[in-house]
Order: sequence, then structure tokens, then C-alpha cells
Amino acid sequence: MLKYKSDWRSLAFLTAMIAMLATNWTIGFNPILYFLTLYLAITAAVIAHNHNHVPMWKNQTLNHITDYWITLFYGFPVFAWIPTHNRNHHHYTNREGDYTITYRYSEKNNLGTVITYPAVSSYFQKFPITAYLQDLWTRNRSKFLISMGQGIALVAFIGTALYLDWQKALLYIIIPQQVSTFTVLVFNYIQHVHADEESEYNHSRNFVSKFTNWTLFNNGLHTAHHIRANTHWSEVPALHAKIDHLIDDSLKERGFWPYMIRTYLVAPVVPSVRRSSMRLERMAREAAAREVAAMDKGAIPSEHGHHHAHGHHHHSHAPAKG
Repeated sequence: MLKYKSDWRSLAFLTAMIAMLATNWTIGFNPILYFLTLYLAITAAVIAHNHNHVPMWKNQTLNHITDYWITLFYGFPVFAWIPTHNRNHHHYTNREGDYTITYRYSEKNNLGTVITYPAVSSYFQKFPITAYLQDLWTRNRSKFLISMGQGIALVAFIGTALYLDWQKALLYIIIPQQVSTFTVLVFNYIQHVHADEESEYNHSRNFVSKFTNWTLFNNGLHTAHHIRANTHWSEVPALHAKIDHLIDDSLKERGFWPYMIRTYLVAPVVPSVRRSSMRLERMAREAAAREVAAMDKGAIPSEHGHHHAHGHHHHSHAPAKG
């Protein structure tokens, strides 16, 4: 019934989420179990992403049931991945037009930008979600009802839990859901910020450690995922190995936490560990090339003045590292 045997692991994690909720609700707060609860919540987001690209089951009804199952622990209807992620993010890959672009308000990459990114990104993602639902309403009513059903099930799940015990509901359901949705947006940010969205292979940052990729279902190997999004997560490492030599070394980090600590805690006070923006470096090169081309044409008064102003704008941002 499963398309790939490796998704037994996905199902094991989803089952563990139910078991963990039942255990927490019954025995009360335990720090170790709570840490595992939050980790499982983060994997719910990753599994939602993977199931969205390559649905686990050959049977469509089982896929719909799994959508609902994931929705309850991810904390947002999983149909939303289709308009925001599949149709938009994978089409534009952090270029203009991507609702999840990392440079909407700032070219910097610091603690302020990474913390505010999920709220900004979420706000702009509501537009394609609304348009998608409106389209389904007119074009595919049954799919519309299935999609809306996910939201209804989520509200009923949270509402019932709050009615039974609002404190337990907050601690064991709502907070993990918020961690799940927040973290997956942070993942998107760090996988693309300061990479070069116009490059064929340098548009994404990769986290290559085996531990990171085992715990997050190979979600660290992001370039390969963008090159062939319909590749099942279990086969992404093989695809990554084929293109690894084409990816700039600066976009191959070991683990998630070393990157987060170096970039957002150490870099602000230790300039030597800061990394430059490949996007801004490309823009500066393009601006310089335009200036040279304008001068070669002898377009000194008007054209050169225009291009110089444009080029100066990009050069002024080029050193932005932190």
C-alpha cells in the first residue's frame, strides 16, 4: 500500500505523536518527554512537506486520512502546501514572485530577520491559500470540502482538548503545533537566505550531516530537493551525491545547530565568522557589468547616470553580512 517502504518510518513517527500526546495527557509534564514532544512536532512539519510532494500511499483515501492525521499535529491544514509551496516556492525558488522570499524587507541575515521571518512569510502566504480555495470552490467542489475539512478537524481537535483541560491542551497540543509551524518557516529561511536564487545549483543552503538528515528525513539536502521536487525523501541523498560537486562549499553546512549558533549568536560579535550574501555579490557584479556596458556604448549623460545610480544602490548593500 505504501509507495516507498521507508515511509514506515514516517508512520512510526506519526504514531509516536499520538502515543506521546496520550502519555503527556495522562502522566503530566516530564522535561525529557516534552523535549521529545517538541522534536516530534518539528518532524510533523517535515512529514507534511514530504507527504505533500510524494503522497505515502498508493490509495488516495489513505492519503486523505494521512493528510488529516498530519494536520492535527502540524497545526495547520496541510492542503496549504500546494498553493504556497508546490505551485509558488518551487516555481520561483526565492526569486521575485515567491511569497516566501527571504529578502522582502531586509538583505541582512541576523537574529532579528530570522525571528520575524515566519510572521512575515505567513502573512503573505495567506493570499495564495485564499485564491486556491476560491479556485477549488468553482472547479473541484469535493477537493474544496476535503481541504476545508482539514481546518474543521483541526479546530474541533483543539476545541475539544481546550474543553477537556485548557492547560494540557495549551502545553501538549497548541505549543507543539506553534513550534512545528514556526520551525518549518525558519528552515525555509536558512535554506535560502544569502544564497543566489538565480544560480542553477547555489540557490539553496544544505545541511549535510547524517545526524541532521536522519532526524529530519533528509530535509537538509535542499538543493537536490529543488532540482527534482518529486524525488522521494529517501532517495534525496543519492541525488545530492550526484550534484554535490556543483554546489558551492559555502552552501554546505554540517549541522543545523552549528549554523544557527555561528550565524545568529557568534557572528554579530566575531566579524571573522560572518558570511557574505551570494545574492548581493551577484547583483553587484551585474551592476558593474551594466556600468561597463553603458560606458562602452558611450552613453555617458543619461544612460550612464541611470546605471551608475542603480549600480551604486547594489554596491552599497553588497557588504551586508550580518
